[in-house]
Amino acid sequence: MSQHTPNELTEVFKRDRDLITRLKGTDAHFARLADEYHEINRQVHRIECETEAASDERAEALKKQRLGLLDEITAIVTRERAAPA
Repeated sequence: MSQHTPNELTEVFKRDRDLITRLKGTDAHFARLADEYHEINRQVHRIECETEAASDERAEALKKQRLGLLDEITAIVTRERAAPA
């Protein structure tokens, strides 16, 4: 798919790209959350672009799951951003 996928973590956390990359490499929990977010975000994008069929309920459930993951990821990034270097 050559089309841009919105809501990628590097887009959401533009100023924290290096931190995101570091966390993916050093924090297994963060890496798992980021991978899961990435997969769900891609599913939502495919549904919204109508390249993948899904019921409204399924689409909403995925969006809620993506939002929950983003909340967890945001908490970790915020904590790490505030941590002394």
